[in-house]
Order: sequence, then structure tokens, then C-alpha cells
Amino acid sequence: MSDTVIHFSTQELAELDKTAMEASEAGFYGKPVLANRWAHRTVGLVLAGGRSSRMGGEDKASLTLEGQSLLKRVEERLKPQVANLIISSNADPVTLDSNALVLADEIEGYAGPLAGLLAGMRWAQKNVPQAFWMTSAAVDTPFFPQDLVDRLVMSQGAPQPCIVLAQSGDRRHPVFGLWPVMLADSLEAFLKDGNHKVGMWADSHSNSRAIFGGPIVDGDIEIDPFFNINEPDDLEVARVIAQELDKLPNDN
Repeated sequence: MSDTVIHFSTQELAELDKTAMEASEAGFYGKPVLANRWAHRTVGLVLAGGRSSRMGGEDKASLTLEGQSLLKRVEERLKPQVANLIISSNADPVTLDSNALVLADEIEGYAGPLAGLLAGMRWAQKNVPQAFWMTSAAVDTPFFPQDLVDRLVMSQGAPQPCIVLAQSGDRRHPVFGLWPVMLADSLEAFLKDGNHKVGMWADSHSNSRAIFGGPIVDGDIEIDPFFNINEPDDLEVARVIAQELDKLPNDN
């Protein structure tokens, strides 16, 4: 059974928008800000439909890290930041460790993360009309920031509608982004033209970046919050990172 879709009345949305704007303004003056203040306008999308070729074909979503599947870890990290959460995967939903709604690609063939993003956008347009944005997170990246959505929203420095991609160091992470739902038609046309590259589509629109640092462990080692698990050896590294982060009071 999938999670219930959360809706808000017009009055509730107006009040939540007002609170979010006031909280964001407070942040500019160095005051404490309300966490997850834009959740009501955001749908979370876990991208779990990759081929896992470098993992020998084993579904990354089902890999276990410190007693939890990667899918469950990513879902639990993203869910507090959004009002509704869905999963992009072409796997049989009963095989996934989640109660969230699972969406298969609408584009035939393997079109990569953008196909999952399009399916999510179309679902949001139909089922969550109050959503301005979709925030994507990859299932193989279990340590992404717990303030991802707030930071992405606050980094919209270009004219609207603005796509925002996460960045750590000098590397952009195209599968971690804030995507205006109103760009669904553009994305569908891009895919139907045979294009699949996430960064290429993002760069075809107004876009900006949110730059993230990572938590410090062992006194001076900064963990990349977008460390991802591509190969078996990476899973062993992730276990060490998870154990170190568990020692911290907050790994945000």
C-alpha cells in the first residue's frame, strides 16, 4: 500500500507560504530559520531505476547499509523535507523496501533519470497541483544533506522557472536538483527528441547551483555529502562513513 497523498487547502497554503517567506527572510539576517519550510510546495522523488551495471546488475535500492536498504535510508532522509514522496523505478514494487508510490518510466526504452523525472512531474501535475517543485535524490547516495530542499529553494538566483542543481567542491550533481513542475512539457519534448543528458536539459533553462559542504569527521576529514555507491568497494567505504557519522551529534 502506498502512502496517502497530502493535500492542503487554499488557506493552509497561504499560511504556509507566509511562514516560509518570513523564515527565509530571517535567515538572511542570521536568525534561526524554520527547517523544511518549503515542504508543502515540494514533491520528493527517489531515483531508483538505474541499471546498476557496475554492481553486477544487483539492484542498488536493495543493497544493505548498516542494517537498512539504501532505498529506505534515502527515503527516510528525504521524506521530512517534502510533503509527498514517490519513487522512480521500473522494478516490481513488491520487491522494494518502501510503502511509497512507485512510478515506472513513461518513455519507452532506457532514457535514464530524466524519464523518471518526467513520470514524477506528470504525477505531481495530476495529483499534487499545489506543488511548485520536484526535488530528486539518487538511491545510491545515502548521505545527502538533510536541508537539501531548503537550500535548493533558497538558491534560485536566476529568473523563474529556475532549475537548481546541487554542487559539492567543483562537481555538479545533476541528479540532485530542484525541478519546476511547470517544465514537464519541455522535458517531454527533450526526451522525445532522443536526448537523455540531465545537465544538458538543465542548461537549456534558467538554472543555478546550491553549493554544499560536508560534515567533518576525525577532526579534519570532510565527507562529501554526495558520495555515491557505484561499485562493491564503494559500499564498504559507505559503511565506514556511516559509522563515523553516527558518532556526530548531527550529520546535516
